[in-house]
Amino acid sequence: MRMRWEAFLSAVQERGEYPSRGEAQRVARVVLALLGAHLVGEVRAEVAARLPEAFALVLLNPLPAAEPLSPERFIRATAAWIEGATEQTATWDVSAVLSVVADSLGGDLLNRTLLQLPPGYDLLFGRPEPA
Repeated sequence: MRMRWEAFLSAVQERGEYPSRGEAQRVARVVLALLGAHLVGEVRAEVAARLPEAFALVLLNPLPAAEPLSPERFIRATAAWIEGATEQTATWDVSAVLSVVADSLGGDLLNRTLLQLPPGYDLLFGRPEPA
């Protein structure tokens, strides 16, 4: 089921402790555009179907990634796209957005999403694999 715009942004704003809805929206757009560049096919379509429509479009129309980014490089790329961000704040931003995405996906789709990403993304989604 598609998550509602207000519910998604409220959750991102709360987890990221952003002062405004606008800041939560800006961060979500950057993170979802980068994520969309890493997902393909049915999984990308299914993830998009769970997101609010405006964010689904961001996820579905990314700039294609030249190569899969490790979690560390994903964070650096996020920092580069968010004005004034550092790697530390970008880690916070990525986790705020991806943990809300994880909540909207459910276990099976989240697992299939993680299979398309390099190792280590489970931590960014707030779902560390059991040791």
